[in-house]
Amino acid sequence: MSEKLLVLDNIRMSFGAIEALKGISFSIGKGEVVALLGDNGAGKSTLVKIISGGQKATSGRMIFEGQEYQANTPAEAKAAGIETVYQDLSLCTNVDVVGNFFMGREITRKIAGIPFLDERAMEEITGKALANAGTRIPSLRGKVEHLSGGQRQAIELNRFVHWGGKLILLDEPFAALGVEQTRRGLEMIRHVANQGIGVVIITHIMQQAFQVADRIVVIRQGVVAGDVECSKTNADAVIGMITGQTLAGAGAASN
Repeated sequence: MSEKLLVLDNIRMSFGAIEALKGISFSIGKGEVVALLGDNGAGKSTLVKIISGGQKATSGRMIFEGQEYQANTPAEAKAAGIETVYQDLSLCTNVDVVGNFFMGREITRKIAGIPFLDERAMEEITGKALANAGTRIPSLRGKVEHLSGGQRQAIELNRFVHWGGKLILLDEPFAALGVEQTRRGLEMIRHVANQGIGVVIITHIMQQAFQVADRIVVIRQGVVAGDVECSKTNADAVIGMITGQTLAGAGAASN
């Protein structure tokens, strides 16, 4: 049983007369991977935007690390330790690996009172962080545009961990990756979770959810149709929750 990191309590979101979220309640534990599943238009992306500061819920509340939480902007969410990684990532492809790793956090040293980038220190820290995670990059000074999708994703995840991230939201992170890159990405997610970081992954691929997640939360038409531990359900039952054919196993899982 993991300590609760984020608690969502009756989150509702309306766009005029359309109620996209109709009272979402579940929690995410420290070091836990939660797969957020549901058909297109179920409300998954809306929920992620609310958590990450992209939108403000119509009503409901969030508790993060035991305190009331509300991010009015993505920057506020990042400052709290919550990051969202999308399929297209947020790396600058014309900048090298070290530059991306330290974007906005550059280390400087002064020479004759004039600040200069401490390139050697930044390269050493970047190399060590990637090596500790088992990520192999041919050259830390090579531009990110020359790297594979999996390598770019690894840089973003390792950067998040290194700078003290606490909860990461992954929105269809493997949609454009091949089989081997996806496998490595799933391993990276487990590595991140093993460090006590909470992970929410949105995916349409059932196999990925069962490979990496501890729990599956299904959203259907703006409500939680299922909240169950992966070890206590199967693909057929989850598909039934997604389509509305069954709510078997949909009781809230404790965590």
